Amino acid sequence: MSTTPIATTMNALVLTPATRTASLRRIPIPTPGPGEVLIRIHAVSVNHVDQFYFAEPIAAQETRVLGVDFAGVVVGQHPDLADGHDRRVRAGTTVAGFVQGANSVNDRPGAFAEYVAAMYDLLWTVPHRLSFEEACTVSMCALTAAQALFPRFGLPCPFLDGYNSSLSDVVDGEEGETINILIYGSSSSLGLFAAQLVHVAAKTFPNRKFRLIGTASANKHTMLSAAPYNYDILLDYRDSTWPERVRAATGGVGIHYALDTISERNTVTKVHNTLHPKGKYHVFRGQDGGQFDTKDLAIQPLYGTVWEGLGVEVDYGDGLVFAAPPAAREFAVKFFEFLGPGVEENRVVLEPNPVRRMPGGLERIVPDAFSLLSGLVSESARKGDGEGQVAEHMRPVSGEKLVYSVA
Repeated sequence: MSTTPIATTMNALVLTPATRTASLRRIPIPTPGPGEVLIRIHAVSVNHVDQFYFAEPIAAQETRVLGVDFAGVVVGQHPDLADGHDRRVRAGTTVAGFVQGANSVNDRPGAFAEYVAAMYDLLWTVPHRLSFEEACTVSMCALTAAQALFPRFGLPCPFLDGYNSSLSDVVDGEEGETINILIYGSSSSLGLFAAQLVHVAAKTFPNRKFRLIGTASANKHTMLSAAPYNYDILLDYRDSTWPERVRAATGGVGIHYALDTISERNTVTKVHNTLHPKGKYHVFRGQDGGQFDTKDLAIQPLYGTVWEGLGVEVDYGDGLVFAAPPAAREFAVKFFEFLGPGVEENRVVLEPNPVRRMPGGLERIVPDAFSLLSGLVSESARKGDGEGQVAEHMRPVSGEKLVYSVA
């Protein structure tokens, strides 16, 4: 490494799977391996997946560091990167990215710590206009949305040379035909990035009209109607007739591409019922975790794991192993290059999630953030309802990301 921290140990939020507990511990600062840089973490965001695999651990080790999303500053690198021209390997560069944390059986780095070692080409450079807290909301959920929309759905992709869109698999008719896209859970972190990426795809394919339809609480409609989300049609998911209203909004054609960002219980069937006969839809939880069953549905959902973008095999135990196809990592590399070209111009490609800055540091993630995010995703926005006065930072979560500064 060209630069080393003064200390040799760091604070990290460490999971003990056997007891389903986590505590702040001093552990060795990681040493970057080939292709990796060492990052001093300044902020982390908390995802539902972090809480899920804390409450229901599958990690097989005695201890694991929790956490996925981070933003920080490069402080060192492996010797094979010492002469690299890429700014992401230089000490002092502000970067953001994600790691797998404790979300697998195979041992992987976690981000709820003061330092993390990560592959430099799976990071993106952060412009000055973004704070660390804003930047740490982007990486994992934005890549998740991009994987669904581009390689899995086949929408036109602006950052892959030679990429061939497969719209013809779904969309009939002439070039002027409208492409109907539904995002169920539009104010979720995943939904906020997906909407922005739909507009990126639409600019890449100007001969087609994209109609963006979303479902969210009515109090989020004003935000979602404005830039950068710019929904054409918004419906309240609490209205039980929303699937019929979606089909009516398409003139009976149905939805060509649907993202069910919640993927719990009856959301999957309802989204399925909005589809065009050749439509595609994507779920983001397994059937067990989401408590749904698709065996009787005419169109089966697409499903994948964001971790494949990290280029490592993912073992979920009980024989469920996701491979690490090289194409998935190549896509992730190109995506993070796409996110980070605006440093000199101080611009961003995707706006970050709205941020809720949580008090305290890593030690408050379990009692506060994990408490808010426990249970089904659809329950988080109602948590605390009717329970009397609660602290401002512990109000129900809706349309924002929980973030912590790392001292």
